[in-house]
Amino acid sequence: MPVTFGRDQVVEMLASYGDRAPEAVPETIDSLELAWLIHQVEQRYGVLLDLSDDELVKMSTIDAATEVLRRTVAGT
Repeated sequence: MPVTFGRDQVVEMLASYGDRAPEAVPETIDSLELAWLIHQVEQRYGVLLDLSDDELVKMSTIDAATEVLRRTVAGT
């Protein structure tokens, strides 16, 4: 069964960092939020993400992180 997720799931996972409401999650993602997001994706979907430095750099916004994760998780 392929894994699919989108922006809403990324916002939900980021909101769980710091116990925030989804609407309180900013568009930009800092390094601690990114580490949390990757951990959440690995836990939730049972995958081990091996992201390149280029992919990590691209994940500075919710939309960009969603796209990188969608491609990466689909390829695992």
